[in-house]
Amino acid sequence: MPTSVEFKLLAPHNKAAVLIGSFSDWNEIPLQKDDKGYFRTSVELDDGVYQYKFRIQSKSWSHEPDEWVEINDPYVTEIDASTSNGVVRIKDGERIVDDYVWHHDDKLLPENHELVIYELLVSDFFHGTQDNHQGHYTNVIEKLDYLCELGINAIELMPVNESPGHYNWGYIPSYFFAPKPEYGSTQELKHLIDECHVRGIRVILDQLYNHSSEESPLLHIDRDYWYYHDRHHPDADPQDYWGPEFNYEYKDETLGIRPAWEFMGDVLRFWVQEYHIDGIRYDALKELDNFDFLHWMTEGAKQVAGQKPFYNIGEHIPEKPELISPNGPMDGCWHENFYQTLKPPLCGEAFDLDQIKQAIDPTQQDYPQGLIKAVSYLCNHDQKRLLLELGDRDILDDAAFSRAKLGAVLLMTAVGVPLIWMGEEFGDCTPINADEPDQQLGWLLLQGDRNRDLFEYYKGLIALRKQNLALQTANIDFFHENPEDKVFAYGRWNDQGARVVVVASFSDQFRADYQIPHFPANGTWHEWTKNYKVESQNDQLTINLGEYEAQVLIWQ
Repeated sequence: MPTSVEFKLLAPHNKAAVLIGSFSDWNEIPLQKDDKGYFRTSVELDDGVYQYKFRIQSKSWSHEPDEWVEINDPYVTEIDASTSNGVVRIKDGERIVDDYVWHHDDKLLPENHELVIYELLVSDFFHGTQDNHQGHYTNVIEKLDYLCELGINAIELMPVNESPGHYNWGYIPSYFFAPKPEYGSTQELKHLIDECHVRGIRVILDQLYNHSSEESPLLHIDRDYWYYHDRHHPDADPQDYWGPEFNYEYKDETLGIRPAWEFMGDVLRFWVQEYHIDGIRYDALKELDNFDFLHWMTEGAKQVAGQKPFYNIGEHIPEKPELISPNGPMDGCWHENFYQTLKPPLCGEAFDLDQIKQAIDPTQQDYPQGLIKAVSYLCNHDQKRLLLELGDRDILDDAAFSRAKLGAVLLMTAVGVPLIWMGEEFGDCTPINADEPDQQLGWLLLQGDRNRDLFEYYKGLIALRKQNLALQTANIDFFHENPEDKVFAYGRWNDQGARVVVVASFSDQFRADYQIPHFPANGTWHEWTKNYKVESQNDQLTINLGEYEAQVLIWQ
């Protein structure tokens, strides 16, 4: 039996709008405007799948005055890949996104301070074939057991929103509720998240709230109602402009709403409720630049998430510790300084011990105390892979992999939440370029001895990071500093007696019988990287320290 289904479109200043769809043979159905600024109508529909769009007289200055334009619903939850029309599904007389049944919502998931995050791009996180050049959600599911073996307990998906073009990274979204059809169906995305949860892996979604593509229907309804007329920051670097920027300062006094706030609040609630995500990375916060809005969003996310752990991570480059201060809106912040500081010494260039200490202990950069405040990385989607940087300097083979291991130790033992960019754990050398498709990971590299050894090294470090509670505190002490020899050591500990000491050398010289004074405790220590025991006596430890090497000592 047909059921009355409502279609509505917020457009307070527009003169007229109509609905068209497969249910009307694409003939126009008039819409009536109410006193809340919505154009509305109801259509009698049987259960099924339909395509639809709106036509509206635009108020945007990018069109002729009152020009009729055809748009998708800004709230559309699915885009048909072949027609680019919006899709609406009706089941039991109700609108649904799909009929996926969740199976693992009762699974306990790790807390924020326990996380080791793995950033991945769905389209490239697979091994391509001649007939298949872009990955899907199902390909990610196939690799979840691999991630479990590595020890990953959170994945950060680069944006999955529908955006212009067949291949892109999703950072210029067109539709904020609809995933990219190229990656798979909405059911397949939910299945991926469900399969992550049953394995104890949380899913953090990269989201864009600063801007949209020119294809966004909001832009064609009434551009100045949702967006700044020009740029939010007119004097900012033109390279930091990626599309029309949402205006979170504007309030519609007649309706008593902030249109951009209302829209993005609905976006956030939708993804947390409908897709059961466990965290959000907020892109481009330097450009968004509105703490009041961000407070409202992050508090709303946690309210919707309820009792399960949720992680709000901001990306603000250059870093802005105020984001994560006691009064700041974010739980954590991407720690770009970690990458920028460690790349030069790992590549044999400038060695600045004070800066390295600041990267490993973010409180020295005015970050507030706390383990989850900094999300640190040796590489991410915006940066060149470490092995490529080393190769550019003719540092190859064993020498390059030794430096990759040194970086991995510092990443996994620094104060903060570690993040690994896909493939770094086995030394992938695929270039990173948002404009070039067919950049799938070189999974066959894992058959090589050096690559597999690096994978096992990361695997062991991740296990250490998760199991040794000294690394799950913010306690750190740099008790040995030798800038001349490019050697330093720091200790991590908790109040229950767990201790970890890291001795790091950025020197190209082997140092036999290297003496480390002021050692934290006398007695037996287990060196993790080479699996041997060593005794510290008289507050001193003596070890052999290789070139570009870190040793990890665990209190017995």
